[in-house]
Amino acid sequence: MQRLNGNSLYQVVALMVLMLFVVSKSMAKETQPAKREMYEGYWLVDWTELMPKEDLEALLSPPESLNNIEDGSEEDMIASQVMGSIEQANDSRYQQALSSTRVIDKLDGELIRLPGFVVPLEFNKDQKVTQFFLVPYFGACIHVPPPPPNQIVFVEYKEGFKLESLNQPVWVSGVLNTKLVQNQTATAAYAIKVERLELYKE
Repeated sequence: MQRLNGNSLYQVVALMVLMLFVVSKSMAKETQPAKREMYEGYWLVDWTELMPKEDLEALLSPPESLNNIEDGSEEDMIASQVMGSIEQANDSRYQQALSSTRVIDKLDGELIRLPGFVVPLEFNKDQKVTQFFLVPYFGACIHVPPPPPNQIVFVEYKEGFKLESLNQPVWVSGVLNTKLVQNQTATAAYAIKVERLELYKE
C-alpha cells in the first residue's frame, strides 16, 4: 500500500479540492448572477454546481491536524491516514463535507452536459464499458481517495463504449437524477443515463 507523509496527505486533500476548480469555473463566479449556457439542448454544468456552497467552503478550510501527522507512524498509511485524520479532526463540518451526499435538488431531472474522468464498473460481452463513475479529476477512486459522493456521478450507458485510457476525459450528456448509488469502489449522490458520450474537447 502506498505511503504518504503528513505533508503529502494534506497535499492529497488539497489536490482533490483544487481539481474541482481545474475542471470547473472560478469560485469567484459564485458571487455573480448565474449565467447558464446550453450545448445542443443540454445545460453545461460545472462540478462545483453539484456541491452545496457550504460543503465547498468546508473543504477549502481543512483542519490543521491534517498537516501534523508523524512521518512513519501507522497513520502514515494512506488508508488509515485519511480516515484517522478526519475522525480526529475537531471540525465536524469538514468531516461532513468529505462524505457529503447533499445534492442540489433543482438539478434533479435536468438535461445536462458534464465533463469528467471514467472509473469503469461494468463491461458487456464486447468489453465495452456500460456502467461507470464519472469523477472530476484523474485517479479518483483509483490512485487517490474518492471525492465526496456529491462529486461522483453514477453513469449507465446501455450501448457501451470502448475505454482506451483512464486519463482520457469525456463529455457525458443526459438526464441527471439525485440518486444515491453505492458499491465497493465509492458512493455517488447523482446518477445519469447517457444520451450522448464524447471524448472531451475544450
